[in-house]
Amino acid sequence: MTPSLSTLKCVTLNLLNDRSRWPQRRSILAAQLAELQPDVIALQEVTLPDNNAQWLADQLGGYALHFSPKTGGKRKREGIALLSRHPIERAATLDLQTQSRVAQLVEINYNAHSLAVVNAHLFWWPGESNERNQQVRLMLDWLKDYLPGRAVVVCGDFNGTPASSAIRLMRQRFTSAYAARHGREPEYTCPTPLVVNQPIKNARAVLRSIRRVIIQLATDHTFKPWRGTLDYIFVNDRVRVLECDVTLNQPSPSDPTIYPSDHFGLTATLEIS
Repeated sequence: MTPSLSTLKCVTLNLLNDRSRWPQRRSILAAQLAELQPDVIALQEVTLPDNNAQWLADQLGGYALHFSPKTGGKRKREGIALLSRHPIERAATLDLQTQSRVAQLVEINYNAHSLAVVNAHLFWWPGESNERNQQVRLMLDWLKDYLPGRAVVVCGDFNGTPASSAIRLMRQRFTSAYAARHGREPEYTCPTPLVVNQPIKNARAVLRSIRRVIIQLATDHTFKPWRGTLDYIFVNDRVRVLECDVTLNQPSPSDPTIYPSDHFGLTATLEIS
């Protein structure tokens, strides 16, 4: 007997933990998400204590939310979140052991299909990183019980470009949804043309600017503005990719310097078996 199939729409986005222009950014982000009507939303760099992921869930309506804070002293400042329109049957969090980072998993019962959705925000460092590779290995070990018997989707900001060893490790077990549809990864997902408030008023924004210069020097040894693909949706062999596109990429209609985040989002329409 041929198994039944169901389609599901999944979005991933790094929200940007720098609160610069959030009151303006959040309105266009909520509008663009409402237009997409995703079943599942994976968010990284969710800020605390106000929890902007919860604000989005409240604005959009109809979503259950699972939030996982960072570990250690950062647990009161930032985390990651999964929003689901379908009942969450079980949720778990994995300590990724470096930079206070975590991954999270929710099990969703969707039209009689069992689906595991993972959300992760991996180690940041320009170029290659043994720590990031180890975080990928931790996630793959964590997911062994789900493979190959269940549909699995892994979303997030991997902080690694398509040629990096961390992404090559992911491809050993999973397929990139965007590459499955387009034969390659996006030209870039970060940074967007978002302009933060000037002058820079906080240390995090200063560090973010310095970080981008370091990335550029590490990748092609120039001071050219860097941009690249850091965001992915991966699927296992129980999931067929129908569509996958760069989304959440439109500026405010009233101000072309305001975008939802400094990352673009990815949206995948998936067929679950």
